[in-house]
Amino acid sequence: MTFTPTANPLQTLLDKQGLFVLDGALATELERRGADLKDPLWSAKLLIEQPELIRQVHLDYFLAGADVATTSSYQATFEAFGQRGYSVEESADLMRRSITLACEARDAFWADTANRQGRHKPLVAASVGPYGAMLANGSEYTGYQGVSRDDLARFHAPRLRVLACAGADLLACETLPCLDEALAIASLLPTLDNGHGNAPGAWISFSCKDGEHNSQGERMADCAAALDGLPQVWAVGVNCTAPQHIPSLVAHIHSHTRTPIVVYPNSGETYDAVDKEWRGSTPPTAHATPCDAFAEAAMRWHAQGARLIGGCCRTSPQDIAALQRRALAQGVLRNDTAP
Repeated sequence: MTFTPTANPLQTLLDKQGLFVLDGALATELERRGADLKDPLWSAKLLIEQPELIRQVHLDYFLAGADVATTSSYQATFEAFGQRGYSVEESADLMRRSITLACEARDAFWADTANRQGRHKPLVAASVGPYGAMLANGSEYTGYQGVSRDDLARFHAPRLRVLACAGADLLACETLPCLDEALAIASLLPTLDNGHGNAPGAWISFSCKDGEHNSQGERMADCAAALDGLPQVWAVGVNCTAPQHIPSLVAHIHSHTRTPIVVYPNSGETYDAVDKEWRGSTPPTAHATPCDAFAEAAMRWHAQGARLIGGCCRTSPQDIAALQRRALAQGVLRNDTAP
């Protein structure tokens, strides 16, 4: 069964603003604030232990200028919660909690009239992590061998059905290492009910290993072409990828799709899936702080065609605030809130 497509709030805001500012990292920001996430559940662990900390990080990103909160459901799967002894319904409740927390943060932000100046009401995107995130073995950065598109659809369908009708404005299907996983998710979108008889939309973003290929080695140009025009795919792009690869990737995607391009790279460090640590560092340019360097790069990505821009692992509210300031100063982000 397919449902009537819901209206696209991403496009509405893009038409009004010219740029949609994403949030930054959730899990690594939670770690920076003292949370211990060396756990297969990663940030979803705090849905059980410290939900108030998740809510606060979402609020801080709104205050920094983000137009969306991406929920803490990336690692929230029936399989992972089941290994902790949670029932199917208890697991579904935890997934719904991730959206509730983001909505509560948005409501608190929007309740202050001062925060509404020059802003449109932010959105909430339900994070849908890849199959590899459930495995917790780093395969979202390498790809899968022997896993079919049908296998991936069967894995994603139950969680998507829960997240689709839990109150988010859209789905954020992220860090996908291969086209099969993206197509599996895209095939499911028209069959989902957002609780009001409409099919939700999503952005779909890949992890990439260089400036041309996703993590499994497929050309991003081919991925963009395959997803172009598919129902309820509202944006296509790249996340949790080193920032030096973003310009080339945006160029490859831009030439093969009419769909808005989403980019939110990590800080440029490398993730060790065994020790669950980020290694290395990315020094600022000679005349810029790390946040300013991030904002400068974001403006270049926008000039190349990216329209939804933020950060992934190891980025912070400070990075998003710098991005928003630079975008406003350069006229890339319009703050006219007239209807």
